[in-house]
Amino acid sequence: MKTSTLSLQDYVKFIIPSLLGIFLFMIPISVDGEATIPVALLAGWVQEQFEQWLPAVATMILFLTAIGSLVTKWLQPGFIRRSPFLTALLHVSPLWLIARLLACAFAVMVFFQAGPAFITSEDTGGLILFDLVAVLLSVFLFAGLLLPLLLDFGLLELCGALLTKIMRPIFTLPGRSSIDCVASWMGDGTIGVLLTNKQYTEGYYTKREAAVIGTTFSVVSITFTIVVLDQLNLTHLFLPYYLTIVLAGLVAAVVMPRIPPLSRKKDDYAPSADPRPDQSIPAHRNPFSWGVELAARRASTKQFSSVIVNGLKNVLDMWVGVIPIVMCIGTIALIIAEYTPLFQWLGAPFVPILTLLQVPEAAQAAQTMVIGFADMLLPAIIGSGIESEFTRFVIACVSVTQLIYLSEVGGLLLGSKVPVNFIDLVLIFLLRTLITLPVIVLMAHLIF
Repeated sequence: MKTSTLSLQDYVKFIIPSLLGIFLFMIPISVDGEATIPVALLAGWVQEQFEQWLPAVATMILFLTAIGSLVTKWLQPGFIRRSPFLTALLHVSPLWLIARLLACAFAVMVFFQAGPAFITSEDTGGLILFDLVAVLLSVFLFAGLLLPLLLDFGLLELCGALLTKIMRPIFTLPGRSSIDCVASWMGDGTIGVLLTNKQYTEGYYTKREAAVIGTTFSVVSITFTIVVLDQLNLTHLFLPYYLTIVLAGLVAAVVMPRIPPLSRKKDDYAPSADPRPDQSIPAHRNPFSWGVELAARRASTKQFSSVIVNGLKNVLDMWVGVIPIVMCIGTIALIIAEYTPLFQWLGAPFVPILTLLQVPEAAQAAQTMVIGFADMLLPAIIGSGIESEFTRFVIACVSVTQLIYLSEVGGLLLGSKVPVNFIDLVLIFLLRTLITLPVIVLMAHLIF
């Protein structure tokens, strides 16, 4: 398609939805003195208005998902087999079927407080169902419905043209991946995973690119970093703290794609996807004008009615495909963290490392280096009792730069189509810790 075939309407069709998407997902606004984004604000409003109902709705979704998956596996109803969407939603592998059944069992026990205390406790299953899954329910509702504004009307094509020369040599990624990072940074890491999953299944990212983006660019939001600082009584150090995590995060983003396991992922596209790699910029065109043209072309192919339908499918896909994994894996991880010494044992090798780096109270800080794999707030909760402000600062920074938390981003990645498995996540988590820790400690020595 040549530029002349594009009408003013096509350019308007690109500009208006894209600006709206940028506003909803990327522009921070201040509400009651706290920074947030409009999508998170909408989700927060739902959480406030329907707080007492969300756990019940989540439990019902988990119950219906488990029953639907069982029926599909055993009876294979015709109406499901004839629908590619329902088949992909409900016809899962035996392992994921077990995960969905466990998620349903955990949710029912927690909701009715009928079961072993180690499952129903507010520190394990209760934390996941009432605090996390209830939040994800509302976040997924708005993210799923509104993500097409970012994805379908050309914004990623423009970013791809403008940023490929930066993202490709530095991070080995296409330029459009910058949107995933910004949306996570301003909003939430879960939004970054959802963006990455959608782009991968539609053929915009290869397996390697999707794995790198999902585990490296689904960064923790500004809002959450403030929660961590508050928990560790370090809010007066926000600026040096944020500078430190940005620096450590950039170092990890440069190194991680170049070492296993991410470097060994194949540059193949999803089996069912129509590959759409970044288009090279013609020699006689500048990146901006070429990007705008690509964006208008993309927008010209879209109808708003199909976007609404796809948005509703996104919501259903997230509720049925992702929430059970978070409920199952998150609960199990927190049970292990709360009722076994496993994370203390796993943290033992970090004692000599922290001692070598001259981190005070190394023995107490060691388990916080690994316990974040279960849940992102656990390092801050455990580290809050440490006296050394230096050590608490290190814990705050490491816990945020690790990214792979089974109760949130890790669980979402396992439940998504992004090609990473549990072993990959363990290795990536440990590597990110080992790469960012020296950078963080060096900065801490300069600050304190």
